Amino acid sequence: MNRQEALALVQERVKTKNLVKHMLAVEAGMRALAPRFGEDPERWGLAGLVHDLDYEETKDRPDVHGRKTVEFLRARGFADAGILDAILAHAGHKEPETPIEIALTAVDPLTGLVVAAALVHPDRIGGLTPQNVLNRYREKGFARSASREGIALGAKLGMSLDEFVGAVLSAMQAARADLGL
Repeated sequence: MNRQEALALVQERVKTKNLVKHMLAVEAGMRALAPRFGEDPERWGLAGLVHDLDYEETKDRPDVHGRKTVEFLRARGFADAGILDAILAHAGHKEPETPIEIALTAVDPLTGLVVAAALVHPDRIGGLTPQNVLNRYREKGFARSASREGIALGAKLGMSLDEFVGAVLSAMQAARADLGL
């Protein structure tokens, strides 16, 4: 599956515009991180793009979120076990162990925090700095659904939290037109 095919699946299966933007944000973050680990940005971006294909139908069923995406992709002949395992890890169905699993599990909530910070910043995402995001990260009441524990997994990638936030923020800033921020 290439990006064009994955994007067509997203557009076909995901009706909520903000969820599509979230998936694009995670894709951007994953693409930006891949080269740091000698990995293929296309492959990592693909993991980010399709990771929540089932969210609309499973948002009230965390026990099956991610699993339905994996089943759906396998039924379509998709067999990249690394991406499928990353999808399962981000949904909490396996411990994130590989760099792609850890990255997806950490980038997913970080993009939500970045979006929330952008929405209250006067210059939106273009004016955000990593420090702005880290300040919001430390505010427990801000964007509560953005798992601080998940974001902190970025440290398992051998990056400081500041470096991790900076890389994902920069990627999202580059994709701001697609993200509507």
